[in-house]
Amino acid sequence: MADFTAKQLRNVVLLSHSGAGKTMISEAMLLAAGAISRMGKTDEGTTTSDYEPEEARRRTSVQVSLLPCVWKKHKLNLLDTPGYADYRGEVLSGLRVADSTVMVVSAPAGVEVGTEQSWQMAAERKLPRVVFVNKMDRENANYKRVMVSLQNSLGRSCVAVQVPIGAEASFKGVVDLMGTPGNVPAEATQEVKAARERLIEAIAETDDKLVNKFLDGQALTPEELSNGLKQGVASGALTPVLFGSALAGVGADKLMDAIVDLLPSPADVPAAEATNSNAKVTLPCKDDGPLAALVFKTTADPFVGKLSYFRVYSGSFKSDSHVWNASRNEDERVGQVFLVRGKTQEPMARVGAGDIAAVAKLQAVLTGDTLGQKDRPVKLPSVQFPEPVYQMAVAPKSKADLDKMTSALARIVEEDPGLRVARDPDTTEILLGGLGDTHLAVAVEKMKRKFGVDLALSVPKVPYKETIRSTTRVEYKHKKQTGGHGQYGHVWLELEPRPRGAGFEFAEKVVGGAVPKEYIPSVEKGVVKAMAEGAVAGFPIVDVKATLVDGSSHDVDSSGMAFEIAASHALSKGVKMANPTLLEPVMTVKIIVPDTSAGDVIGDLNGKRGHIHGMTPQGNGNTLVEAEVPMAEMLRYATELRSLTGGRGSFTARVAHMDPVPDHLVQRIVEQKERQAAAV
Repeated sequence: MADFTAKQLRNVVLLSHSGAGKTMISEAMLLAAGAISRMGKTDEGTTTSDYEPEEARRRTSVQVSLLPCVWKKHKLNLLDTPGYADYRGEVLSGLRVADSTVMVVSAPAGVEVGTEQSWQMAAERKLPRVVFVNKMDRENANYKRVMVSLQNSLGRSCVAVQVPIGAEASFKGVVDLMGTPGNVPAEATQEVKAARERLIEAIAETDDKLVNKFLDGQALTPEELSNGLKQGVASGALTPVLFGSALAGVGADKLMDAIVDLLPSPADVPAAEATNSNAKVTLPCKDDGPLAALVFKTTADPFVGKLSYFRVYSGSFKSDSHVWNASRNEDERVGQVFLVRGKTQEPMARVGAGDIAAVAKLQAVLTGDTLGQKDRPVKLPSVQFPEPVYQMAVAPKSKADLDKMTSALARIVEEDPGLRVARDPDTTEILLGGLGDTHLAVAVEKMKRKFGVDLALSVPKVPYKETIRSTTRVEYKHKKQTGGHGQYGHVWLELEPRPRGAGFEFAEKVVGGAVPKEYIPSVEKGVVKAMAEGAVAGFPIVDVKATLVDGSSHDVDSSGMAFEIAASHALSKGVKMANPTLLEPVMTVKIIVPDTSAGDVIGDLNGKRGHIHGMTPQGNGNTLVEAEVPMAEMLRYATELRSLTGGRGSFTARVAHMDPVPDHLVQRIVEQKERQAAAV
């Protein structure tokens, strides 16, 4: 592929609700542009974009894919993203390096929740947008209905620049409204006339000169209409709506025309901002500027190793060179740079400013790093990934898998920074966090395929604790006689509860040397050991003060070990006598939900033993619900909230404190722990 100037580039991210047809319209564009010779199908797992086995098997995208093609002497870098909510991190990666957006909407379904969320993400980044209404040949496709859905949900900026001819099985093509429509079927004449008038009025309203001319009854010239539409798109005042059917091969060429004619090049958007020694600098999109490239995606390729996808914001990125990783202060040797289209890779000599490509086998580079020059280092803003809201415990299925698990987890997080790995210090489980159950299931599948490690997911254990609610005094005498020296340790402990979160305290009030001083540290050691092992259900004991008040010793048989054993047994015995209970972690939860779902969410939280602290209207059709909910009730909340709100709800949660478990649940938890112990 020949070199292209920044003016000839278009970096476009495709966004939609899952199933609207992003992947198929990108496939149709590749075919129309001659980048592929045969159109694959999502249902058959044969598309250029969905090349990973996990995507082919699920018939859906699970990662952002780069799909370059050439159209009318312009290079289009299409970024096909997943529509499913679990892969929002992949969407954010695509948005980070795109200059504009194509929103794909299913004609039968209209605007869906994923469309609204994608639209909001694009709007936050002030990216110009075009809407492509797909599946006009499907049952229930209706031009007027979908336009109402677009304008009601996405705003009055949505304006048709085409009118479809027919719908459902009778869909034949589209009429372009920007020129003087010709050869319009009789049944569409009135609709085309009305739509063209609406388009001209919408364009005129974006410019004072044009609106005055329009109100004076003067016709706007084709050049005025074209320039006005382009300026309206750039400012966000207008969002052109196009129609077609990816499967039928209708509309892909017109969509690429719109991308070339209406959406900005890297040279048209504001210069990228970066930092240099904490000072802000701007980076004009020029080949002769200082090199600054952002790595926005990393994959583990089974053939070429690690593949780092990057966008060049300034300068030229060349094969067989060196770059400076400003994020890690390391030099990197660059081998071959590739033009990547799905899973195919074509060698490139250089990548110019504004372009997107990939490079293999960079050693220390991770997603979000900035690559540039050591003598002029700058850092570009990284990709901001969402915090995980769903966790599962991950464990190896065999000894061989155990040996490879740590490495595999590190590599999958490198590939998908939306995942997190942590070890729970209380339960000792390894936790894998992400945005949902599918997100984690696909990660496990990838680790098995790419790294040869077979892992199992399970619901995480809740890190319960044990404590006491009353004061008690307990005695334990450890006495054992075997040949030679025996064992003798005798202690009296006083146990009393401490305030929640106060932790453990050990004290001694022994008088008259009943327990020799040299054995007192052993007593404390035995108490601490028993607290870690628990007394009721094997959970750690917390918030207890243990005081050694009396005991006795033997001149020959006493030892530190004997007193340690005695203290350990005394603590366990005493806890059972002191009205013990379990403590559970309680989470502070903040949930954003549509106003229409707030009642259902509140009712669900009440059923989860939650305490509602407040509801605050957000003024945008949403309500903020703040509550405290036990962790045990929140383990699958990401999936449950999605179901309750039709995918429109979001939440954050953090552990706030420990509270006593209700008495009627304690025995159930104890029995469950006993069953787990017996099964090991």
